[in-house]
Amino acid sequence: MKTFKFGGIHPNENKLTSVLAIETMPTPKLIAVPLAQHIGKPAALIVKVGEEVKKGQCLADANGFISAAVHSPTSGKIKKIDQHPHSCGKFVKTVFIEADGKEEWAEGLNTDEIDFKELSSQEKLKRVKDAGIVGMGGAGFPTHVKLSPPKDKKIDTLILNGAECEPYLTADHRLMLERPDEILKGLLIIASFFPKDLKVYIGIENNKEDAIKLMIAKASSYGFEVVALKPRYPQGGEKQLINAITGRTVGNGQLPFDVGCMVNNVATALAVYEAVCKNKPLIERVLTVSGAAIKNKKNIKAPIGTMFSDIVDYCGGIESGKMNLLISGGPMMGKAQYSFDVPVVKTTSGILFIDEMKLAEKKERPCLRCGRCEEVCPLNLKPILLANLAQTNVEQAQEYGLSQCMECGSCAFVCPSKRDLVHWIKYAKIMNANLAAIAKCKLQGS
Repeated sequence: MKTFKFGGIHPNENKLTSVLAIETMPTPKLIAVPLAQHIGKPAALIVKVGEEVKKGQCLADANGFISAAVHSPTSGKIKKIDQHPHSCGKFVKTVFIEADGKEEWAEGLNTDEIDFKELSSQEKLKRVKDAGIVGMGGAGFPTHVKLSPPKDKKIDTLILNGAECEPYLTADHRLMLERPDEILKGLLIIASFFPKDLKVYIGIENNKEDAIKLMIAKASSYGFEVVALKPRYPQGGEKQLINAITGRTVGNGQLPFDVGCMVNNVATALAVYEAVCKNKPLIERVLTVSGAAIKNKKNIKAPIGTMFSDIVDYCGGIESGKMNLLISGGPMMGKAQYSFDVPVVKTTSGILFIDEMKLAEKKERPCLRCGRCEEVCPLNLKPILLANLAQTNVEQAQEYGLSQCMECGSCAFVCPSKRDLVHWIKYAKIMNANLAAIAKCKLQGS
């Protein structure tokens, strides 16, 4: 089995929902759609309060080169537009839609399937852009931008990311089992943007044997190669996946296209298929609802903008007195939430309701200089040095690869002293960004 070169860990997988089929959640009465669900500039609002909207109708256009459109997940009336809590931890301009229960599609959307080969590359790319598709593995990078790399960057390798290496999460696993044909068609559409000699791989961790077997059977007719990967976190990171499958190393300051590669997530490939072949915008996603504190664990397909509180109700509520941590995403790279009053967005891969009383017992101790954080870092960095510099000389942290850190949490996971390494690394990034912004303002002012 293949894997990446440096570091990595293997936490308890806790794939509690891997055998549970995807359930389609009914549309709640109130939907909250944030205008920022992607890396880059928030979408530009094109609707107003009181307006009637149809399912799939564009609410906000892509606003700049790196941006993505946002659409209505249902039909109804816009109740208000206001700042609202987002799972990223900020308040974001959000469109609140009161569903009318009719689920009427906007004209020309969600059509009968067409053959994508009838469309030109420009037409396919326009459909992807108009659909507001972003990387659904968590990155949120606009897909239409990724499919348009610089002309001097030759892409010779395309990788479909089916690793899903984070504990608990099983949404991509279930998609591969339940919708393999649409995923492969989406992958074929993505491949069609590049030269015919393109090599296409599907990377899946070996703890998903049923998905590997099914995808091998389905992918052979397309000429795609399925690669079984060693279960090892963070196997699904772009740099790690490229290294594991091709042996290539994405260096400091480089992007995947610098080594001739492109990586797309399983759910993203499905969304590309729906956008190009059915003219369907990205208005829903499959996510995992798990953890000991939720009564009914599920994989669900939920409308974008569904409140976490509605998902709690759909899953039978919280086990009385057991929950002490709510996470949007996985336990390693997800973000802790302080409220159920946040909506599902395009990058919400899971919602975890954690019952782990040991969390309350966590207490930082002095660093033992054991070196474990360096051993497991998948980017070969020195996490304890970065954390210390964050507290003493934040600008110097840049010299030791601060910006390279993917914040995977492997270092903090293995630290015997329970040091908040990722916290300090994030702090250092924010402080350096602030210092850069201040310097820019001073320069402009002069």
